[in-house]
Amino acid sequence: MKDTDSIHKKLQDMCNCFATNDPLKEMSILKDDTNKGEAAVKWLSLAALHGVNNNAKKVSIIRTAEGNVRVTAEYRKTELPSPGSDVTEGIFAAVREITHIEGKKGKSALALGIRDSNLDLRVKLKLKDGKEKVVLEFPR
Repeated sequence: MKDTDSIHKKLQDMCNCFATNDPLKEMSILKDDTNKGEAAVKWLSLAALHGVNNNAKKVSIIRTAEGNVRVTAEYRKTELPSPGSDVTEGIFAAVREITHIEGKKGKSALALGIRDSNLDLRVKLKLKDGKEKVVLEFPR
């Protein structure tokens, strides 16, 4: 029977499956896995879990032309890639729709469900002098 699950679905399933494991320990034994496709998705899920568990700002994997691989994680403030103008417009629209913030500025709580837990964010939206800003504040 052919496997019809998407890679995204497999990634989410593996995040849930390995949520209570030690991601670094699991990652260290993956290079010996014989099913390279499944190992790749498992590694991605473990990297995501490690990032969440350790408040990482970024996890990078770099492969040189010679095939050398280097993986790093950053645990400090960093600038994220821009989503671009069109996507940003959609982000602002989505935030306004989700939070029901109308007008030039406002604040709202946003609860996110993650596995069997939740995360409460504080969302701020501000429009001033043609400049629009959305801030997601994470709990401390």
